[in-house]
Amino acid sequence: MGSLPHRAAATAIFCADCDSDGSSEKRLLNTGGSPPPSLKVAVSSPQSGDLKFRSRRGMESKGKPFSKLVTGDNGYVLEDVPHLMDYIADLHAHPNPLQSNPSYSVVKQYFVNDDDSVAQKIVVHISSPRGTHFRRAGPRQKVYFESDEVHACIVTCGGLCPGLNTVIREIVCGLSYMYGVHKVLGIEGGYRGFYARNTITLTPKSVNDIHKRGGTVLGTSRGGHDTMKIVDSIQDRGINQVYIIGGDGTQKGASVIFEEIERRGLKVSVVGIPKTIDNDITVIDKSFGFDTAVEEAQRAINAAHVEAESTENGIGVVKLMGRDSGFIAMYATLASRDVDCCLIPESPFYLEGPGGLFEFIERRIKENGHMVLVVAEGAGQDLVSESMRSTDVKDPSGNKLLHDVGLWLSHKIKEHFAKKPNIFINLKYIDPTYMVRAVPGNASDNVYCTLLAHSAIHGAMAGYTGFTVGPVNGRHAYIPFYRVTEGQKKVVITDRMWARLLSSTNQPSFLIP
Repeated sequence: MGSLPHRAAATAIFCADCDSDGSSEKRLLNTGGSPPPSLKVAVSSPQSGDLKFRSRRGMESKGKPFSKLVTGDNGYVLEDVPHLMDYIADLHAHPNPLQSNPSYSVVKQYFVNDDDSVAQKIVVHISSPRGTHFRRAGPRQKVYFESDEVHACIVTCGGLCPGLNTVIREIVCGLSYMYGVHKVLGIEGGYRGFYARNTITLTPKSVNDIHKRGGTVLGTSRGGHDTMKIVDSIQDRGINQVYIIGGDGTQKGASVIFEEIERRGLKVSVVGIPKTIDNDITVIDKSFGFDTAVEEAQRAINAAHVEAESTENGIGVVKLMGRDSGFIAMYATLASRDVDCCLIPESPFYLEGPGGLFEFIERRIKENGHMVLVVAEGAGQDLVSESMRSTDVKDPSGNKLLHDVGLWLSHKIKEHFAKKPNIFINLKYIDPTYMVRAVPGNASDNVYCTLLAHSAIHGAMAGYTGFTVGPVNGRHAYIPFYRVTEGQKKVVITDRMWARLLSSTNQPSFLIP
């Protein structure tokens, strides 16, 4: 972890848009808050050099995602998250009720230091700059919501994922047990639920056992995002904390909701909890549900291995989730040790000719008498589209609908060996997709979901908004929405982890000759 450069010793403030008497600067220094959106402030400190707060509106006007950057000595950069005081100047802070909470009485240090930050990159050279940091997650000494004024809501969007109910449970219980908040609504059916007025009241008692069930008790859907209707609903209901659980598309929607709330000047914290079973959200170490998915995938791989091993020239084909990123397939393969070949979206392959997949299958069957092949759902889509001469079709979330590469590949393998009368194969195809994503979270994911929920609550109560929470190098941090929506995390096939897989399976790299 790093520390934010200290602001107490500031000697000069320059603002591009402030009151003539300098009252804007006085509010900034007196409250310790971040600069209002219209300010461009430079703070000079004899201890820490020049700090620069880049105007978010200034960035926005150039067509780029707005950002709130603080720079310090030795290449230190803090990509900070918005705060309610950025656009509401007269907010009042209150002592954090955690300091009188019996559960925290044994904790030596209740609160996170406001200057704490988490480094995005921890492997550096001796002369490397300090690099990008994010604000460390955790409870603060001051909160900007009183317990009895909080009216929170929770919504789940996108596909199912193990651990969804655990996150819901821990947000409800965390708000109640840590901060004494008792008004929590569940928005049913994804984003559409906001303006369809489908809600349920959530209490610690009503969510007590939901973590033992798969899916989401709130229901979910894809698409349905209407920013104005959603924010109108939030405003009409008097909601002031919004917890949005979903993948990169959902987080993009959350970012737009935050921007509209900021435009209206509402005292509403918008918090994202990243959810993707594929583990493809950037910046954060890992998405919740991923560990459970890898563990559950073992059952399908084991079944395929038993089937293949029990017959002459048996082939077991298992399709796992992984639209654009092959993390589940890669980790499930490494964990199993029974897989002979793993195909993922990031690593192209071809079927026929020297070094192709068919040649490898033939060789492995001759050597072992059977083989197991794992394929991620997004692998080989170019080959499938070319073979089927199909056009792109998208789902309500804007994702390209994928062809069933596992089924297609199984047919192709059968067609290939049908031309070889001396080799008879027995192929079994297993698609456990919906079985994997519909199970409850395992022990590891349940603990992780608790940490995510608590970090989100602490951030919202402290007045932060427009952020996603997640672990960065093992430390939970608050990350601006634009950082987790600007791209997808993918398997790097030139990295050592992919080399470990190739070493485990002894498969070729399938590089085009």
